[in-house]
Amino acid sequence: MLLLALPAKSWANDAEVQTTWRLLDYIAVDYPGAVSGGKIVSDAEYAEMTEFAGQVEARVQALASTAAKADLLRRTKALRSAIAAKALPEAVAEQSRTLASALLAAYPVPLAPTAPPDLARAATLYAQNCAACHGATGDGHGPNAARLDPPPIAFTDKSRADQRSLFGLYQVISQGLDGTAMQSFAALPESDRWALALHAGQLAYPEAAAREGERLWHKDAAIRAKFPNLAALVGVTPAALAADIGSDKATALTAYLRRNPDAVTARAGSSLALTRERLEQSLAAYRAGDRKAAANLALSAYLDGFEPVEPVLAARDAPLMARIERAMGELRAAIGEGRPADEVKAANRSLASLFTEAEAALAPERASSASSFLGAFGVLLREGLEALLIVVAMIAFLKKTERPEVLGFVHGGWIAALAAGIATWFVATYFISVSGASRELTEGFGSLFAAVILLTVGIWMHGKSNAEAWQRYVKAKVTAALSRRSGWLLFLLSFVVVYREVFETILFYAALWAEGNGAAMLAGAGAAAALLALIASAMLRYSARLPITQFFSWSSILIAILAVVLAGKGIAGLQEAGILGVRPLASVPRVEILGLFPTIQSVLAQIAAIVVLAGGFWLNSRRTSPAGASASPAE
Repeated sequence: MLLLALPAKSWANDAEVQTTWRLLDYIAVDYPGAVSGGKIVSDAEYAEMTEFAGQVEARVQALASTAAKADLLRRTKALRSAIAAKALPEAVAEQSRTLASALLAAYPVPLAPTAPPDLARAATLYAQNCAACHGATGDGHGPNAARLDPPPIAFTDKSRADQRSLFGLYQVISQGLDGTAMQSFAALPESDRWALALHAGQLAYPEAAAREGERLWHKDAAIRAKFPNLAALVGVTPAALAADIGSDKATALTAYLRRNPDAVTARAGSSLALTRERLEQSLAAYRAGDRKAAANLALSAYLDGFEPVEPVLAARDAPLMARIERAMGELRAAIGEGRPADEVKAANRSLASLFTEAEAALAPERASSASSFLGAFGVLLREGLEALLIVVAMIAFLKKTERPEVLGFVHGGWIAALAAGIATWFVATYFISVSGASRELTEGFGSLFAAVILLTVGIWMHGKSNAEAWQRYVKAKVTAALSRRSGWLLFLLSFVVVYREVFETILFYAALWAEGNGAAMLAGAGAAAALLALIASAMLRYSARLPITQFFSWSSILIAILAVVLAGKGIAGLQEAGILGVRPLASVPRVEILGLFPTIQSVLAQIAAIVVLAGGFWLNSRRTSPAGASASPAE
């Protein structure tokens, strides 16, 4: 009787439970944006919360009767009352999450296995629990079949198997089927029930078809995109898949993926599967009129989908990575500005085509020792050069002003940053996951902090290069200026600029390491470190030979350039984290090494930095006497 899978009413009930749970989760997360301190802070958000609470109550009312339903209804009324009374966000979030947990306890709806089931164990479980009725091969002619009425179904009957999803099989295995000999196997662990579902679900599809399915899976990126996760695999019926891609391909893919579900999870963890899924959801939300959800999903597509593969893609095809980031910004801008749905769809589809190119670039066969070496070399050289220039400028300054006792603060800052970076890698690897938003916020705020400090330092250094009585200033002021408080400022600046780069480099290296070729990656890192050391040595040696006024003149120009670069990078980081909006500038190229990004906000930030520097340099040029010289920014 597995032929019947689940009754339509049960499927409807499951869908209602899933939808209700999502509404409750949305309320728990978004209510603080509607109410704060007992007052409405956003009329639109508050209206949405009120509407969703009403939907929750209506959907729970429509669920099948259970012993827990009355309590669930009481909870839904209490949640609506709390929202109507503008209760504190913490209280509403707690009520929403408690109700969501109670809902799933009353109406269990497993969406998908949490990991690929153990199919070797599934064969043993099938022989122990199912073969007596359904037959060892699933033909329905087991030893007990003759005395069963109705008879057990044949899992090998393809016409019937085509109508069943793995999720449907799992539900029958878990719940049993009234009026038949099919009992519930709820006593088995969830992972075993999912394993049995996959084993039973593959018996109508021969091994020969699976070999063709494997070829299709690896050859066709569009087919792989249809299975971004296990939920997609267990939720689709072969008949529905056949209507989409054709019967022969559907049979082959079903045979392969039901025997190899780990192919789906391997792809989901190392490619752009999640990005595609989020973009589809974003487009659907936009079409439904929910711009906020569409914007959040588009942002998640970048932070949770694209960011994890960005390091490898940057190493293999940097121009393609830049095109994807630009197209992602244009999509978010289209959503944020409320453009027509056709424009948003076009931007979405443009990204999809770029992701197809990216998947080809990220294919395992593209990984090589040369790409790992060049990727590791380029990442460390690019990320390390900015930090090196700032730290070396500070060290050279302290040596020029004969303050070696303050050097310890600078060295302590960058050494502490290296240690913190290693600790970050350890924690992110073994304890928590560093989200894309965290990465971008760290880079964004770190860049802006450094840019502000460098603006001040650059203007001050330029002033000293123009002062005719500089030597007198050194003797009279520098000892007082470089106080212990100033030393800690140098420590902080050194720490921030180095940690920002170490943080980014470690995340890039973790992704490259996962690609294999570890020896080549370490060789690339070593070569980049050696080159950075040579650059640092040359800068220190050259700066020591410069007259003091020339040193400050060249240093002020270098620091001014870095300030402008970091201003652009800081704004871009905050945009990518979703803190700031995106207004694209089609006429501006993307030159990451210069901090130049094609958005109005980042370009304006760089223009503002240039205006501040130009104004400061102009004021300095008007000061010709020692008395007019400005004080140190650390005083």
